[in-house]
Amino acid sequence: MNVLSDRINNLSTSQTLAMAAKARELKAEGKDIISLSLGEPDFNTPDFIKEAAKKAIDENYSSYTPVDGYVELKEAICRKFKRDNNLDYKSSQIVVSTGAKQSLYNIAQVMLNDGDEVILPAPYWVSYYEIIKLSGGVPVVVPTSIDTDFKMTAEQLEAAITPKTKMMWFSSPCNPSGSIYSKTELTALAEVLKKHDIYAVSDEIYEHINFAGDYCSIGSIPGMLDKTITVNGVAKAFAMTGWRIGYIGAPEFIAKACTKIQGQVTSGANSIAQRATIAAVDADPKVLKHMVDAFHKRRDLVISLMNDIPGFKNNVPEGAFYVFPDISAYFGKTLKGVEIKNADDFSMFLLEHANVATVTGEAFGNPHCIRFSYATSEELLTEALRRIKEAVS
Repeated sequence: MNVLSDRINNLSTSQTLAMAAKARELKAEGKDIISLSLGEPDFNTPDFIKEAAKKAIDENYSSYTPVDGYVELKEAICRKFKRDNNLDYKSSQIVVSTGAKQSLYNIAQVMLNDGDEVILPAPYWVSYYEIIKLSGGVPVVVPTSIDTDFKMTAEQLEAAITPKTKMMWFSSPCNPSGSIYSKTELTALAEVLKKHDIYAVSDEIYEHINFAGDYCSIGSIPGMLDKTITVNGVAKAFAMTGWRIGYIGAPEFIAKACTKIQGQVTSGANSIAQRATIAAVDADPKVLKHMVDAFHKRRDLVISLMNDIPGFKNNVPEGAFYVFPDISAYFGKTLKGVEIKNADDFSMFLLEHANVATVTGEAFGNPHCIRFSYATSEELLTEALRRIKEAVS
């Protein structure tokens, strides 16, 4: 008899977390590992947000919170959606959760029946695939390549739709590619979604880490607000990964359903973190400029250093803090006695022979690439790429 359920046995481990754990293990053994595997800003949470948290502690915000979030926070999120994204939500359409990952899980659980198909432009964030699977859905992967900046076209979307298609999930700026869909590109996708009555889940957690200037939310395109679930949070832009606050804006019946499931699983998110988040989402995004500028500078540094490494094919990502080079030129080659058959092998080779932790593109649905996070100092990035260049030479 299997003691563990088929559900857990069929679930893959998060590759980003697995690689981070492996890097920590090797560090503990005394190896000098540079970890470029986790998507976590290396900045501290801004002081004004920390002050709001301290004030909340002093004001005794220590009781259970409403399942869908404090009203004041939900109202602040509505203001943020209007200000930054031209989205008109009421507070009854907002649900605050313990991180955007829980927001995504809630959506899948309340919207998917067994066999419902969800279109995923690849590369996609690692957890989308497993969350959809866990909820009985069927991920339908639409491959893209570096030549199209890893973006899915309206024609590709149309071709992937079947009578079972219920949703499309995507992130912009994208984790892992850093690509941002323009308003024109989103409008073309929206026309297809509207025609077939398909919902979009738009993960916008990296919206402020954007070097392109313009930003468009698919929900702001005419006719899409009622067909879009907008997912966001404060982890990336505000350097608040450990605070664990994510949120959605959605049609009211979906928001209510997400509140219902959350009420049985975790209840309301952390009280102090919620009070701190009010300060974050109410702040002018200009307060993030120093972080965004630093990421922009690091992106340029990483791309210029990678362009000197033979076999690395890069595009120039417009947002987030990742580069996703195509390294398939190494497939079938032997480096330092190691045969490189795929991205998994190449990623492990870099860990063992360059002491640099990355994440295989396999985890993101693109077997030709690997993901580098440049959310670390210029000094460490320069050293990491020097080691990689030496290891593959």
